[in-house]
Amino acid sequence: MPAPLPAPGPAPGQGPWPASPIPGPERGEAGHTPSGGIGGLQLPLALSPSAESDFSAYLAGPNAEVVAALTAWARPTATDGFIYLHGPTGTGKSHLLQAACQAARQEGLAAACLPLDHPGLEPAVFEALEDWDRIALDGLEAVIGQATWAEALFHLYNRLREAGRGLLVAARSPAAELGIQLPDLASRLTWGATYRLRPLDEQDCAALLRHAARRRGLKLGEEAIAYLLKRCPREPGYLLGLLGRLDRASLTHKKRPTLPLIRALIEESRG
Repeated sequence: MPAPLPAPGPAPGQGPWPASPIPGPERGEAGHTPSGGIGGLQLPLALSPSAESDFSAYLAGPNAEVVAALTAWARPTATDGFIYLHGPTGTGKSHLLQAACQAARQEGLAAACLPLDHPGLEPAVFEALEDWDRIALDGLEAVIGQATWAEALFHLYNRLREAGRGLLVAARSPAAELGIQLPDLASRLTWGATYRLRPLDEQDCAALLRHAARRRGLKLGEEAIAYLLKRCPREPGYLLGLLGRLDRASLTHKKRPTLPLIRALIEESRG
């Protein structure tokens, strides 16, 4: 089985690990993957795993088909190794990529999720990624307009397919709308299935708040939920971040959330 990844770093939304690079797997006896270097290259930017970055913490709503597909992708028996995922900001792409890699590791696979918008990242990070069982690339739009990145990604697709590995790619837009200049790469992005994440409606956002509050053990009444949805953007990332601050404030004051406290946190979040 693959060696475990380093201890969890910051929570989702606080960025990747600044240090503690993740060594790539080396194939050992019977195909197992103990830790080691991959061609001397380290991966210093894999997204931090967290207890909140799993499928159970994601309210699927209209995206149940996507969650089912990513769950299947994370299994050793996956038949569709390539998936392209797109959706607007706030639909949970990063959460789902981390959840898929976490599920793959729980299945005994070597998996890592890489944020392509990481400052100073070079195309060389793709070298030898075919030694991993599952790779997820987050934020494709950050690099897709650069010729060196496009060529590196094209070759990565080829190597992963030849090695029988899985690749999950996420972007804000469909592949056809990214303005890809390399035709061969454009065709590679259509390998496998493509899924679009749909925003949650008001009822789904309310269910998300209830679900997240229960996981935290936070007593959040229906009046508080209605107040939040009336005054806040209906974006899961924003709502969950606000809920986290509300939870911490509630613990500090040793009482359940009140409307004045919620109002103060909303105003604080708006600067």
